Amino acid sequence: MLVINNVTVKGKQVNILIEGDRVVSVGKRTRAAKGDVIIDGTSLTALPGFIDMHVHLREPGFEYKEDITSGTRAAVRGGFTAVACMPNTKPVTDNPYIVKYILMRAKEADNCRVYPVAAITQGEKGQQLTEMKKLKDAGAAAFSDDGVPVSDSRMMRNALLYASTFNLPVIEHCEDKSLVDGGVVNEGKNANLLGLPGISRASEDAEIARNIVLAEVYGVPIHLAHVSTRGGMQLIREAKARGVKVTCETCPHYMALTDDEILGFNAMAKVNPPLREEEDRQAVIAAIVDGTADCIVTDHAPHSKEDKDNGMYDSPNGISGLETSYAVAYTTLVRGGYIGQEQLCRLMTYNPAKILGVECGRIEKGGLADITLVDNSAEWTVDPEQFASKGKNTPFAGKKYFGRVEYTIVGGRVRYARKEEI
Repeated sequence: MLVINNVTVKGKQVNILIEGDRVVSVGKRTRAAKGDVIIDGTSLTALPGFIDMHVHLREPGFEYKEDITSGTRAAVRGGFTAVACMPNTKPVTDNPYIVKYILMRAKEADNCRVYPVAAITQGEKGQQLTEMKKLKDAGAAAFSDDGVPVSDSRMMRNALLYASTFNLPVIEHCEDKSLVDGGVVNEGKNANLLGLPGISRASEDAEIARNIVLAEVYGVPIHLAHVSTRGGMQLIREAKARGVKVTCETCPHYMALTDDEILGFNAMAKVNPPLREEEDRQAVIAAIVDGTADCIVTDHAPHSKEDKDNGMYDSPNGISGLETSYAVAYTTLVRGGYIGQEQLCRLMTYNPAKILGVECGRIEKGGLADITLVDNSAEWTVDPEQFASKGKNTPFAGKKYFGRVEYTIVGGRVRYARKEEI
């Protein structure tokens, strides 16, 4: 058995007893037996294990950026007990064999739960739907063409209708490529200062509007990825008020940073959608507060140093985010006074689990023992060289945040203990 003593749960100090992959009891007294694994939870807070429904594990095909072992090791180090990995692999995750390969590799790595996201269209080319039923049967948890929007509205309509027949979510990257027009950063004063072509908010907002219309007209659900704009959040807010089956996610970098980070031609801050301006950052926070935003995800996108050293035009988009997500979100939102710990848990655990249709950890008798222990009083400095991820690409380097993950427990087993790394 695993015993966690003197840990805080919802403001109360309790002991947690875990047997197998289930919580046996949560209370004041827990009698440990010989051979039990005991964790001293004094000064720690126990939370349901975090679930990230938007990560890039890069395997197969781009193992020099990340692989399933390193990516899931980064996940548990960041407090995540489950991740859903995107299909922009090589080859693309568009057939059952690759889905099964990912699940096999995740089982071998034995760090956290992995839910493969399969492609909407063959090769992410937007021309022919994948065999969604076969992908589901192989273990796919959702469908997305990830960073490639399904621009053909008829194709997207068919994908939404098909996926809805077996209750798997479609996750759409909202971007009108014709409006991107060679842009590499947010369109605005900082792009002008650097002489870089900008990406208009309209490119994101227009596709959000298109997808909301499809979901509303055909009565099917859609999940919108990494929303970054004020206008996009308002469109989603209004759609939800009308009863449209739309959910959305945003990322820690959109709530904590602006495009000021690109000054000095900082490619570590190059991401898609791009970091926006302060009004967008505030709008993202407001959407989190009022429930317009359903989930916080990392969009964990690890890249090699060589890739990111190619300058603002040629370096790939992406931030390595698994190991900073909780601290950035906790510091910005909870310590910032916008939301409480319980709402942050909903954004990082309960809501993504509901959208994906998977079980999440619950700190109650009979609950799944996927649990993260954090020290919310600990302040630490982000040092990407200490990341477990192969991707050291982060605009948070050198910044200080509160909220440090101390233990990650997956299925009743300790998969990460910070003190054991020191």
